[in-house]
Amino acid sequence: MRDLLLGVLVTVIWGSNFSVIEVGLRDLDPFLLTALRFLMTALPLIFFFRRPANVPLAAVAGYGILFGVGLWFVVNLAMSQGMSPGLSSLVLQFAVFFTLLLSALVFDERIHRPQVVGMVLAVGGLLLVIGYTQGAATVRGALLVLLAALSWSVCNLLVKRYKPADMLAFIVWSSAFAAPALLLLTAWVRGAAPFVALGHGVTLAAVGSILFQAYVTTIFGYSVWNTLMKTYPAATVAPLSLLVPVSGIATSWLVFDEHFAPGVWGGVGVMLCGVVVFVLAPRWGRRVR
Repeated sequence: MRDLLLGVLVTVIWGSNFSVIEVGLRDLDPFLLTALRFLMTALPLIFFFRRPANVPLAAVAGYGILFGVGLWFVVNLAMSQGMSPGLSSLVLQFAVFFTLLLSALVFDERIHRPQVVGMVLAVGGLLLVIGYTQGAATVRGALLVLLAALSWSVCNLLVKRYKPADMLAFIVWSSAFAAPALLLLTAWVRGAAPFVALGHGVTLAAVGSILFQAYVTTIFGYSVWNTLMKTYPAATVAPLSLLVPVSGIATSWLVFDEHFAPGVWGGVGVMLCGVVVFVLAPRWGRRVR
């Protein structure tokens, strides 16, 4: 129960993170904001943590590149191509199903019938929310977010494969590989302009956004999430991330007074029912037997 509550807490944090990103984007270029997030995740903590001894350096670097560039850089690129933040957060949750399918193929993990029922409900709710959410989306942007979702699922598999003993050290060291790559990509895509603007100063709101993303969302959130992912089957953990868009929509409503169509709230309700069925149905089945 404690691990379940921690998993739900992380999804609430991740959902609210999109509103925090929105605050940071008011003052910083989206690509530079992502690069600074991982730079602050790595520094100065990397000087206090040894590299995870049980994980090959190539795996640490691969996770960092996939997580920083394959996931978050690609999501920001998709948003620059026309995907709204809300739709990006929703489409990104298809990583759940990529993770389950890849885990079944690579690790031969079983997906039980009650879990399938819960997944079908959650996917139905997710599609309902996407259908009723107002916002621009392009085919290219949607494909980019699906690519980001695939990158996230591969990150999950790397954690399950190597099971880092010190998850905090793993997150810090992998971020040390993500930050330089993101800085180079920012310079390649945007040129010198974002760095010149940064030299003119940054607001307290932007600093707060960077620190929240680095220390709360990344260090705390992904340390907890990856610990759950290496401990339990993917089919037990991954569907909890379907709560992220629920939290994101609720946070946008509370913080920015963003209003949504009734169909969106209906979809949120269906998603919640799906997650509840997914989590509790196996326990009910065991009690019946």
